[in-house]
Amino acid sequence: MAEAAKRKRRMSDVAQCDEGAPLTAEQKPLPKNVANKPIEDKSPAEWAYERIILYIQNFEEQLDNEHEVVMGFTGADAGVLQIEGIGYFDPDIVTFYGTDGMGMKTQLVQHVSQLNVMLRAMSRPKEREAPTRIGFRLAADLERDAEDTPEEE
Repeated sequence: MAEAAKRKRRMSDVAQCDEGAPLTAEQKPLPKNVANKPIEDKSPAEWAYERIILYIQNFEEQLDNEHEVVMGFTGADAGVLQIEGIGYFDPDIVTFYGTDGMGMKTQLVQHVSQLNVMLRAMSRPKEREAPTRIGFRLAADLERDAEDTPEEE
């Protein structure tokens, strides 16, 4: 038992100036379906995909109805991407689908070793009554995927 405790490592941590700040994705427990599969059994792409979804969902929880989440790309002059979908291709590719700031269809294919994105709040288009909340849809997809995957014995 003591040996297992030694091997167990902290998976995440966060420090904030404001003690009353909303919980961050690192502070929340992993959803059951994400935690059920050991990290060692996940490809780098799958593990990155799952955590990105959790970060997006947490970010959206803090937005008002006038804003939606977009991704800004760090280290490049590519602008932002209105997130409409995320995927991964084992073992090491993560893909983001959406539209750019000018409404052009956009896709980013990125190796997990180069993964470096920034989530930003952007005013929602006035013609849309409610903001699009992709994080909650993606989290629901994680739940569905877990139900569709047969458990190994």
